[in-house]
Amino acid sequence: MLGGKDMRKTVVELFAGVGGFRVGLEKSSGEWDFVWANQWEPLRKAQDAYKCYVHHFGESERHVNVDINEIDKKSIPDHNLLVGGFPCQDYSVASTGAKGIQGKKGVLWWNIFEILKAKNPAFVLLENVDRLLKSPSSQRGRDFGIMLSCLKELGYGVEWRVINAAEYGLPQRRRRVFIFAFRNDTKYYNDYKNLNFRECIHSKGFFYSQFPISDEDGLSNQCRLDYKNIIEVSNQFSFKFMNSGVMINGYIYTESVQADYNGKYGLLRNILEGNVDSIYYLNGELGDWKYMKGAKKIERVSKTGHKYIFSEGKIAFPDPIDKPSRTMLTSEASKNRSTHIVNDPHTGKMRKLTPLECERLNGFPDNWTDTGMSERFRYFCMGNALIVNLVELMGKKLNKIIDYEE
Repeated sequence: MLGGKDMRKTVVELFAGVGGFRVGLEKSSGEWDFVWANQWEPLRKAQDAYKCYVHHFGESERHVNVDINEIDKKSIPDHNLLVGGFPCQDYSVASTGAKGIQGKKGVLWWNIFEILKAKNPAFVLLENVDRLLKSPSSQRGRDFGIMLSCLKELGYGVEWRVINAAEYGLPQRRRRVFIFAFRNDTKYYNDYKNLNFRECIHSKGFFYSQFPISDEDGLSNQCRLDYKNIIEVSNQFSFKFMNSGVMINGYIYTESVQADYNGKYGLLRNILEGNVDSIYYLNGELGDWKYMKGAKKIERVSKTGHKYIFSEGKIAFPDPIDKPSRTMLTSEASKNRSTHIVNDPHTGKMRKLTPLECERLNGFPDNWTDTGMSERFRYFCMGNALIVNLVELMGKKLNKIIDYEE
């Protein structure tokens, strides 16, 4: 018991999708109790991701298919770990007179902020695209600075790391930033605040034990969040965040680090199925695919009449299967430049990846999304999902952290 809270492994999963955080944490062998989960797909009548979630985890009043913006945050059950992957949006804030500070409507970060204010969980684990650290282009680092300022205001320390799954033995080059926050009345915070910044990142922090890095010092940067309020941060803050970092009591330290992995590397070949249905093979489309994947320079005209050259580089065609795959996108089901095309090792013919293979690239059990949704949406879900193997590894560390709190 700490800070008046029972330190059981109770979890709330936000923006749950098809359950990536839950699959990963349950694979970490901890006794995790998911007390509440929310999944809502805006602008879609068929809530297929939610249906997939309840197919695997059961119909329950704990599993809520309602727009998070409409939910009373105080009604969410108490929990000690909040998890979620959310979009990189415009987090800017403004003063709206009597309403005080207010972020843009529909921006999901502010829902996380309101839940943290209402429920005050001991630990938070979030996932986002790595461009969050550089957004927006007009004021580099502002959005992540706003997030850190919010977490500081609520009494949390923070550690973050950009992790490329392929650099730690997984078969997809998928780069995402993971953000771990810890409340300042935990034993973990009390120990962490006494470390120097280098120890936090290179030897004793949250990410190092499962995702080791080179011992060499990288380029670094530091600053202090010394602002009157979040409006000042929104208007003035600009900072070069690197791929790892720490924020303790408003002091920010960030460093560029390199993965140091000595195990076996994951290959696209290893997740491929045998006896794939003929519908996945290319039929008379070779020229189209070669053009889309090839380098090109095209003269275009802007809306104002200005002529310019649009150019893009070549993408390997077909995708090499003796390397990790490229990052899978939500457009994987469609005929476009980013869609993976492989030379099937069993038939020697070129084909697309199957939905099951896409699930394997993200570490889900086979046919996880085969729950009645369209095949196109199965691809979409995997393009949106995180890699559950990474969460499994983080779960092993979280097990130890929460056990230590009791």
